[in-house]
Amino acid sequence: MTLHTVFDPLLSASDADAMVRVCARLGSYKMYSEEPTFAGIGQGLPARWDAARNFLRTGGRLSRAEPLRVLAARTNYFRETYAYGDEVRVAGVEPFLRHDGFVAAARRLYGRPLIEPAIVYANLLVPGQELAIHTDVPEFRGVNRTRHPQWLLVVMRHSGLFEEWRMPIATAVAWFHDCEGGEFAFYPGGPDAPPAAHRVRYNTAILLDTDTIFHGVDRVAETAEPVDRLSPGMRLRCDGDDAWSVVAGDEVVTRYRWRDLRFSVSWKAYCFTDEAERRSWRTGTDDLRVEDVVDRLVDDLRARGRIDGARPDDHALVELLIDEYVRFPRSA
Repeated sequence: MTLHTVFDPLLSASDADAMVRVCARLGSYKMYSEEPTFAGIGQGLPARWDAARNFLRTGGRLSRAEPLRVLAARTNYFRETYAYGDEVRVAGVEPFLRHDGFVAAARRLYGRPLIEPAIVYANLLVPGQELAIHTDVPEFRGVNRTRHPQWLLVVMRHSGLFEEWRMPIATAVAWFHDCEGGEFAFYPGGPDAPPAAHRVRYNTAILLDTDTIFHGVDRVAETAEPVDRLSPGMRLRCDGDDAWSVVAGDEVVTRYRWRDLRFSVSWKAYCFTDEAERRSWRTGTDDLRVEDVVDRLVDDLRARGRIDGARPDDHALVELLIDEYVRFPRSA
């Protein structure tokens, strides 16, 4: 299995320029903290409570001690989706969505011949922000991020208990912007091995199994503007002519130049062994139920000696599940 594939260059010059124009044309990006939460276990917790919790505890990959409100602002970056399933939400992303090189690399990654591109989304980080070390949100038949807590899906992947229901996903991360700092840090040898820091360069990409390999984004070069002015609910807005601003409603909180931002676009595709497997995924054959997932995890915790007696309340159970199954790399 090929652990990762690098593309340099990725697209033609005109198609790469088009991706930059797509970013500006969409014009407004919400904070990642606006991802939905769900009823049931962990109700009210941030969607990626696993990664956020670890980031706030450790201060990030390079372990910087800062007040919690500053750390929270540093990793509350901006995101929007350009394509989802058959729906292209922003014209101009089609050459990226249907990139033959991504499809070929995805086949090599898992040794599965049927590749179905599914999602394209953009991340924008402002100066001083970084992306907490994490693994991406996987998908299982019957349990996915549109209906269930993202942190729970991550726990399911790391537990190894639900692999027969998992849908392998190939992910490519591409850059159409040079920036200072903001390296893509990843752990191809596992969480106990040293990380690799991949420099961000215009019109390049890397493809890998981000549901398994821990990765994140190192801090984008700071400017004089303090990042702790950012708070949940704000949006990043393109004002044209190299000008971007963070706004709270109609109020401008701070302004940036395009070259100070970090812009990346991610591509995700499902990888199937054959048509029967793809049909099972589409029709919901042998789907998991989230109640059964939680029960199986609790049974496994008992078998490991981590629960003795009554089942913990939901909040305590969430903490226990993350601590037991998601083994983050140590900070530097």
